[in-house]
This record gives sequence, structure tokens and C-alpha cells, in this order.
Amino acid sequence: MATSKKNSVQAYQWEGLNKRGQKVSGFIQAVNEQAVKRDLQRQGVSTTRVKRKRESLFSQRKNVIKPMDIAIITRQVATMLGAGVPLVQSLQIISRSAQKSSIRELTGAIAADVEGGTPLTEALSKFPRQFDELYCDLVHSGEQTGALEHIFDQIAIYREKAEALKSKIKKAMFYPAMVILVAIVVTSILLLFVIPQFEEIFAGFGATLPAFTQMVIMLSRWMQDYWLYILAATGVAVFAYVRAWRHSEKVRNATDRFVLRLPVVGDILHKAALARFSRTLATTFSAGIPLVEGLVSSAGASGNVVYRQAVMQVRSEVMAGMQMNLALRSTQLFPDMVVQMVMIGEESGAIDDMMNKVAVIYEREVDDAVDGLTSLIEPLIMVVLGILVGGLVIAMYLPIFDLGNVVR
Repeated sequence: MATSKKNSVQAYQWEGLNKRGQKVSGFIQAVNEQAVKRDLQRQGVSTTRVKRKRESLFSQRKNVIKPMDIAIITRQVATMLGAGVPLVQSLQIISRSAQKSSIRELTGAIAADVEGGTPLTEALSKFPRQFDELYCDLVHSGEQTGALEHIFDQIAIYREKAEALKSKIKKAMFYPAMVILVAIVVTSILLLFVIPQFEEIFAGFGATLPAFTQMVIMLSRWMQDYWLYILAATGVAVFAYVRAWRHSEKVRNATDRFVLRLPVVGDILHKAALARFSRTLATTFSAGIPLVEGLVSSAGASGNVVYRQAVMQVRSEVMAGMQMNLALRSTQLFPDMVVQMVMIGEESGAIDDMMNKVAVIYEREVDDAVDGLTSLIEPLIMVVLGILVGGLVIAMYLPIFDLGNVVR
């Protein structure tokens, strides 16, 4: 459920008089000026001035609530509930101690809603960008069963694991991208600025240059003539792709399929998708959410269209009465180990426990694979740069090595 603009929480600066008639002032988060006055009136303050606080663009970016922030908030709520602190008081404590004003506003608004009698699930659903459908479903399950402390602990574990996995995936994608970028930058600098200096020297030789040297010089001339067009075309292509990726499901699906076929990185993404699927299904099942609904959440959480379609196929077959391990096997996508663990879970009635173990296995494999990629990428950078830079240097020094035959 989307939050309307008029109901969004804003920061307000206020001035007024307390019960003793003394002037007081401060900042408060509320949905509008009337709410500010009501809140202050309950505290015994008679407001004389209320003004909405404007934030700079830099402050707005700095105050953006990140997924890790939500994971931390969830862990804090779970810890305080476990210590016997009431929910509203827990949210108020988080609101007062938060460094980001956006988090203070968010938790303050939720605390005010819950204190006013609004169910926690409904209060959270007003902020869909921070609390997605899965989060709200899990909290709703906790409210229904009276096990909110346990549910928040489960969500905290789920979010922490998910963010850790996301960080590893970003790290795995970052290194190959950096190798390519560094190679392009170094090669471009050599072709645009270094090779032309050698070309001037060779112009006075008056003899035919080696074929390799001529090829590099021609490439350098081409780069000098068209570098602006190349840069513009690259920028347009990147912009067009990003725009198409955001607005076209076909482009996103094609990208998902392509990245799974990449060497090394594709294997990491396969394991990451399996880890997300297993962790999400374990969390939803242990929270009491029916398996069919949990599969929907797991499909979305897998993060890749190939696995999303496969899980939705599994859901359809489970709804038709097939056992989940057989449905997983029929997709020919899930490894035998996953199928066997699910089969054991179905026979023992502990699917959530088995899926948690699967998630731990694949999260560990992703971690090891990323560490291995990091170790591999360092010598790979040296090899790539060595071939590019070394090749260009050899091309420029070939005429000098053969100087006796070249110079007349």
C-alpha cells in the first residue's frame, strides 16, 4: 500500500511556551503541522510557531534509509522485545537514538500509529519502500500467533543474511568490472597520448615499419579521430541499456539469463539464488506462512528470473498435489543436494530446518567463491595489463630493435 504524500512524515521546527511560561523550541517529526501541535499540546507545550524544516540535497542523500538500516532496526526491535521492553517503547527508543533523521521520522511515525491503536502490520505497510510485502506478511503472522519477538528475530536473521549475501555478490561483480575498466582506461591513454609521440619519431626514419607497429599506429590515429564519438556512443549505449532495464521486463529477463552463463561469476550467482530461495522459504515456513505462499515470496527473493520462473513452476505443481522435492527435481535446475534435503524435510516435517541448512551451505560457498575470485583477480589484472601495455610497448620498440635496417 503506497503512502500518500500528505501522510508522509516530515521534520518540523517549532517554538512555544511550556507549562511554566518559558520559551522552548526544538524539532519534531510528524505528518503535518496539526499533528505537531497535538503532540506538543500533549506534552504541555503551547506552540507559537511551527515551520517545516527544509533539507539540502546532500542531507537528503545522506538520510536515505538503506536496507541495512532496516536490518539494524529489526535486530534492535527483536533484542528489546526479548528483553521485555514493550513494542511502542522499543520503537520510541530507536527513534530517539537514531542518527539519521529519516530513521527517527520513520520509527517515530510507526510508534505513534501503534500507540494510537493501529496494528503494527498496517503501520509498516504505509512505508512499502522500507518494509516490503514479505516483511509485512511475516509481522502479520507474528501478530496473529502472539510470537512477535520470535518473528522479529527471524526477520532480523533473514535481513542480515540477505544483506551480507548482497554485499558479496556486489563484490564478485565489482572486480571483473574493474579489470575491464582499468584495461580500457590504460589502453586509451597509451593510444591517445603515448603512441603519437613515437609516431613522430618514426616519421623521420624513412623506411617501412613492422606490420604490428603500423597496426598500432593506425589504431592510435583512429582513436584520436573518433575518441569523442566513441565516448558519446558508449554513454548513449549505457544510458539506453539502463533505461531499457528499468522499463522493460524482457531486457531484465535477458540480463538475468546472460549473467548466469558468465564464467566464474555465473556460478556465484547460481549459488546466491539458491541461498536466497532457501533462506526465504525457511523463514516464511517457520513463521507459519503456508508453503504455497512461501514459494511465491521465495520466487521473488531469488533475484533472478530463471529461478523465479522455476519456483513458480514448483508452486503450481505443489498446488496440484505433487511433493515439493519431486517438483524441484522436475525443473532440472536445483542440485540433487537441495532436492534430497527437501525430501528429508518433507518426511520429517522439518522443511524450515532443512532449508536453513541448505542456505548456510550455499552462503558459505558464495563466500568462498568470492574470496577465490578476489585472489584470482589480482594476478589477472597484472596479466591483462601486462598483455595490453606490453603489446603496445613491443609494437613501438620493434623499429628501434631493428634500427640498423630501418634507418638509412
